[in-house]
Amino acid sequence: MEVVVLNGSPRGKYSITLQTSLYLEKNFPEHKFQYFHVAQRIKSIEEYFLYITEAFKSADLIIFSYPVYTFIAPSQLHKFIELLKAYDIELSGKFVTQITTSKHFYDVTAHKFIQENCQDLGMKYIRGLSADMDDLLTESGQNNAKDFFEYVCWCVKNDVYETILPKVTAPAHRPVTPAPSAQDKKSGDVVIVTDCSRDDKQLNDMIDRFRSVFKYKSRIVNISEYPFQGGCLGCFNCAVDGKCIYKDGFDDFLRNKIQTADAIVYAFSIRDHSMGFTIKMYDDRQFCNGHRTVTMGKPVGYLISGNYPSEVNLQMIIEGRSEVGGNFLAGVACDETNPDEEIDRLAERLDYAISHKYTQPRNFLGVGGMKVFRDLIWLMRGMMKADHRFYKKHGLYDFPQKKKWTALKMYLVGALMSSPKLRAKAGNKINEGMVAPYKKVLEK
Repeated sequence: MEVVVLNGSPRGKYSITLQTSLYLEKNFPEHKFQYFHVAQRIKSIEEYFLYITEAFKSADLIIFSYPVYTFIAPSQLHKFIELLKAYDIELSGKFVTQITTSKHFYDVTAHKFIQENCQDLGMKYIRGLSADMDDLLTESGQNNAKDFFEYVCWCVKNDVYETILPKVTAPAHRPVTPAPSAQDKKSGDVVIVTDCSRDDKQLNDMIDRFRSVFKYKSRIVNISEYPFQGGCLGCFNCAVDGKCIYKDGFDDFLRNKIQTADAIVYAFSIRDHSMGFTIKMYDDRQFCNGHRTVTMGKPVGYLISGNYPSEVNLQMIIEGRSEVGGNFLAGVACDETNPDEEIDRLAERLDYAISHKYTQPRNFLGVGGMKVFRDLIWLMRGMMKADHRFYKKHGLYDFPQKKKWTALKMYLVGALMSSPKLRAKAGNKINEGMVAPYKKVLEK
């Protein structure tokens, strides 16, 4: 086969993810591999597109190769997909798959993002390989990579691919009604982070109505106007002291102009099944905070123009983003059904959350995500010193092996339950013992 590998890592040839494709090339010499560093060369991609287009014509298989950044792919790969669609390159019927490396923190949403966009282009998607960063260094990881590519070859040969997802239809964009501004705004600071352009009337109208009905003072930060020098490079320069390698001042801007707010509202129009390139770049550049949940306890909300009810993967990203960050999700208002009502409800819930400092315990999306981070930072604490200090200070190293008394009690209960005689003698006392601490709470 003619195999085209689209390297979506900003690290180019130094990408850890790329090494898996290079390993496959050595183990499957009958196939010809061609590599394009699309993320690293995103600023000059237009002239690069001529070569990529020619390679696409003869390609039997296309592989998206990238590290998972902030729930999805790096922003540079977002931009590439945006351009791929804009150039209207014919890819219909081409087989495509993906290879990622990560610590499995929301790799599922990253894979679904690529799948959805590939299927938008009419491509035949084959389920990808999600590997740990260190997998290729182990025999089992090497075997997994080879087994994966053999499966891909079988799929191509036998014309087997994933069922095409139903296309998300463009919304009717229900009009937003202007509202009189609430009198006597409460003091406080709520920031609306957006990439809204002046000609995006729908999103501007949604923002205007929210600001009018919302009882707190608010301000807008339009990040499309910020002089970003580029997307996150994954260089880990910020790991020790939180200082970004770029000299555009974004790390200080983020900490002083956005993260100081009482609440954050994100406003965007859905693009390519996500929040779009600009907000994704903003998200990735927040890695100057490492894996530190520096805004935990602050509520968030979303104003989204687009068919959000049909974007299941984006819904998981937004909920997961809030859950991992320890932020109460006050709501998502979209313009698919009744935007006026949804915007007003968001404003009311956000008002309550700020006024009452309301938070909720994390659900599975948050608990699971933080456990991945906990284990990662503990292992890498020698390099990620800022993260390590934060995790120690906030008691995030909640390893189960520390709970020795609980483990001992479980041994005793296990020994009791393994004996039919003791179990019969205990009768209902086990159940009574389990609820006894909760009864004490009720008695208080």
